[in-house]
Amino acid sequence: MLPKGELSEDDVLEIVLDAGAEEVNDLGENFEVISESTDLVAVRTALQGAGVDYDSAESQFVPTMQVELDEEGARKMFKLIDALEDSDDVQNVFANFDVSDEVMEKVDA
Repeated sequence: MLPKGELSEDDVLEIVLDAGAEEVNDLGENFEVISESTDLVAVRTALQGAGVDYDSAESQFVPTMQVELDEEGARKMFKLIDALEDSDDVQNVFANFDVSDEVMEKVDA
């Protein structure tokens, strides 16, 4: 995750593409760089070599496929995630679900 500052998405792509990055996502105020975990050090080194500061350079699981959930499925998933996060033995929770805005409004109600 790196703050935009004066950088454009093309600037970031130019820096990290040869280092093994697969994708750069615009997240509003930040850019997210996606790469294989084996390329993480090379991507981080490329950013450092270009003098680009980043907020975090950590490995996370990113799903290759997402599953759309309906209202009932979303409620169950959020309940499961809450239970997992409450456990002292769990450090991180990763999931591959997608909840539409319409379903999210119903779940929040």
